Parts: sequence; C-alpha cells; structure tokens
Amino acid sequence: MKDFEEAPPGAGLSLPTATPLQHRLMVLGLIAAVFAVLWLFSAILTPFVLATCIAYFMDPAATRMARAGLPRSLAAALLCLVLILIGLLGLLLLYPLILAQIGVLLARLPAYVATIGSNVRDLMLDLEAAAGPEVVDARLRELVVSQAGQMMSFLGTAATRLIGGGLALFNILTLLVVTPVVAFYLLRDWPGIMQRLENWLPRRSAPTLMQLAGETDRILGAWLRGQLLCCLVLGLFYAIALTAIGLELGVMVGLFTGAISLVPYVGSLTGFVAALMLAVGQWGTWGGAGLVLAVFLAGQILEGYVLYPRLLGDRVELHPVWVVFALFAGGVALGFLGVLLAVPMAAALGVLTRFWLRRYLESPLYRDPPPG
Repeated sequence: MKDFEEAPPGAGLSLPTATPLQHRLMVLGLIAAVFAVLWLFSAILTPFVLATCIAYFMDPAATRMARAGLPRSLAAALLCLVLILIGLLGLLLLYPLILAQIGVLLARLPAYVATIGSNVRDLMLDLEAAAGPEVVDARLRELVVSQAGQMMSFLGTAATRLIGGGLALFNILTLLVVTPVVAFYLLRDWPGIMQRLENWLPRRSAPTLMQLAGETDRILGAWLRGQLLCCLVLGLFYAIALTAIGLELGVMVGLFTGAISLVPYVGSLTGFVAALMLAVGQWGTWGGAGLVLAVFLAGQILEGYVLYPRLLGDRVELHPVWVVFALFAGGVALGFLGVLLAVPMAAALGVLTRFWLRRYLESPLYRDPPPG
C-alpha cells in the first residue's frame, strides 16, 4: 500500500479499473462469508464476540491511559484485571444470595401457585359479577387461572435449569476463562486492528466507508455505554426497592429486571409482572400490588427523566422499536450470540439506511419532476 502510494504518477503501466460487477461480487462474497462463519461456528463464537464487545467498550479508557504515558499492554492488562475483579466480587457477593432466593422460590412454589390461582379466580369472579357471564364465563376464568399457574411454574423450571444445568455451567466457565484472555489481546492490539482494517478498504470507497464507520461507532458507542449503565443502575434500584417493601425475592427480581432492561420497555414490563405475581403469592392478597406498582413507576420515572437523558440523550439514533426487533430477531436466529450481534448490526443498518436515503433524495430518481 505504501509503495503504491509513493509511486510517481505516470511511471509504469496504467492499472486496470474494477468493473461494477466486480464490486458487487466482492460485496456479496463478503456478506456470504460472514453468514457462513456465523452458521458454521455459532456454537463457539460467543466468548469471542463477547470479548470483542468488552474490548470495544473499554477502548476509550485504554486510549486515555496510553496517551497519559502508560504502555498500551499494561493499560489493557489493568483494565481486564479490574473487570475480572469486579466480576468476581459480584459473583462472591450476589451468587450466594441469588442461590438462596432461588431455593426459597423452589420451596414455596407450590404454595405460591395455589395462592395466585385462588386470588386470580376471585378476581375473575368479581369481574364476572360486574360484567356478566357474556363477557367473563367459566371457561375464560379457568384459562386465566391456569395461565397464571403456568407462569409461576415456568419461573421454577428456569431457576432449576439455572442451578442444575451442567452444559450451562460449562458454558459459563468457558466464558469466564476464554473471554478475558481474548479481550486482553483485542484491547491491546485494537488500534493496530482498526488501522489494518482501514488499509484493507478499497481505495476508491475508503473515505465513504470510513465516514459510515465513524457514524456507526458514534451511535453504537453512545448506546452501548449508556444502556449498560442504565441497566446497572436500574438493577440496583429495583433490587433495593423491592427488598425494602418486603418482597422475599426482591434481589433476584430486581437484578433480573435490570439485566433485561437492555430490551426497551419489555424488560421493565416483564419484571413488573414477575414482581406482582410473587407479591401476590407471598402476601396472599392484592394489597402488595400497589407497592410493586409504586416501585416500578418510580423506576420508570428514574429511567425516563434522569438516566436516559443524561446517559443517552439525543446522541443515540436507534429507535426503541428497531432495537427490540433486532434483539428478538438475533435471539431467534443465533441465540445469545445473536443478541450480542443484534445492536451492532442494527446500528450499522440504520447508518446505511440513512446514507442510502440521502443519496436517493439527491438523485434524479427523486428530483425528476412529474411529466407535464
């Protein structure tokens, strides 16, 4: 690349130019190669993709430390060590507590199911008396009661698999061992990797591609860092608030709600339904529903008026509906690996769509006046 750039103009043979067909074939070949790699190696790609996300997340901090005079390798090692220590500290502090709460859930699950079924049946009887049997009949009542019981049983089944799943435990251990090592090497060599990728871009399209990559990096970085901080704060808030109102499984539900708040609106709604059912199962009445509702309303106010404007604001050009669709589509296609890849791909597709839309609005296809 350097020799080609330093060659004097007009000295030597003229280089052949690539045809449009060759450009299209190259793009299609790259897309096909990416999909082939995802399809063939999806079972082992998760720790590597997670390590790439970690390196991308910590690259600004490593760059600032390197500019301050610290060697890049040492900065990467320190950041990865801090991340490992935080993970181990969280595991040591939270894992026994969550394990104990899962044991409480499994022990009291039959009583919870019976209590929730009784309360739901009474509620449906009241609705039947108020609205009449034409709106709420016996079949609908029993269907709602059975669905409520199945939801509680699902919580118990998921908790059992979380504790006793040997394959899941093996995958977690693999993530804990492989991910930090890969993240260290990627974080150490991140500037060189980005420079090498830039040098491999087609020279004719390199400025446009770099502009699109910079816009994608700006949007993705703002969303990823802001959303992860939102999830962390919301998880701690819900865990503390639900425990404060007396919910026995408040820590587990709160942390679970914060973790799935990565999916806009879906996370908070799922956490609210789970907390509401557990509150009814624990207290035996609908009296605790008001406390749970107050906690989640406060959480939504905290998220919508404090966290989101400060941590994300107008920098993120990812619509919540687009994020939800991308996360669900990635999860259906590739499982947890698809969830990791969903938001980067959504950000890149959003940038490309806006770029193509600008090109279209400037083209004769849009500007040509109607006949007559």
